[in-house]
Amino acid sequence: MHNLDSLNRFAIPGQLAFRAHPTGLIFAEIDNADGQASVCLQGAHLTSFRPKAQPEPVVWVSEVARYLPGKSIRGGVPVCWPWFGAHPSESQFPAHGFARTVPWAVTDSGASNGVTHLTLQLQTSEATRAQWPHDTPVTLHIQVSDVLEMALTTQNASGLTLPLSEALHTYFQVGDIAEVELHGLDGCAFLDKTDNFARKHQTGALRFGGETDRVYVDTTAECVIHDPLLQRKLRIAKQGSASTVVWTPWEQKAAAMGDFTAQGWRNMLCVESANAADNALSLAPGAMQTLRVRYSAEAL
Repeated sequence: MHNLDSLNRFAIPGQLAFRAHPTGLIFAEIDNADGQASVCLQGAHLTSFRPKAQPEPVVWVSEVARYLPGKSIRGGVPVCWPWFGAHPSESQFPAHGFARTVPWAVTDSGASNGVTHLTLQLQTSEATRAQWPHDTPVTLHIQVSDVLEMALTTQNASGLTLPLSEALHTYFQVGDIAEVELHGLDGCAFLDKTDNFARKHQTGALRFGGETDRVYVDTTAECVIHDPLLQRKLRIAKQGSASTVVWTPWEQKAAAMGDFTAQGWRNMLCVESANAADNALSLAPGAMQTLRVRYSAEAL
């Protein structure tokens, strides 16, 4: 596992530095001419991103998020891997896999043409191998400028065909969830988790008036959050992803979670680029899978 001294060789003066949180977690801090971002090395979990042309962050994190070893962080971009949702057969295994709560190692960093990049690789252990006994190196490549780009790559180095479901579970900052619209899913089928996974179809833009938890399947479309209060559009483009998950807990569920402020849920919307449900993957021996996202902000 990294310590701060061992990370110095990846630092970039004026653009990339590393710091230790009081709880012991280590963060990479990116700050260049066009953007700022923070990445927790536990979980390769991006916890903030703001283009410098934007007064508000693009990525939301709870004001009362807990930064604790072995625990997930409320907000940012959790990496859901190698399964999404509940494990298909082992109920004691963590929801959304183990990748978001285990150490990742920095393997590369650099800067060019105004972009700062960082690459991390998941570190296996006896505990992870007990849940996933397969040789599947997985990396997350992050690029920060006035846009945020992330690429989650899984390589199947085993001799078996393996099931894989995954997501970049991104929390976006919004002015008020009740005022935004999400465009890009018109006509798509979705599974409604709030209605026993009933299969339904989306008509028009998506608006929010209560808890929403949906897996939109068979869609590679770009999504756009229209936010009249913050006077901006957040554009969510993806590749290597055939599902889009949309989630807001609303007031009652957020209150039960314990890591939201009383009104914090109003300022977030999860739009997750995924391969889940109908779009879960089978990864052949030697195959490589990359899920790419690109997040940008522009004026309404």
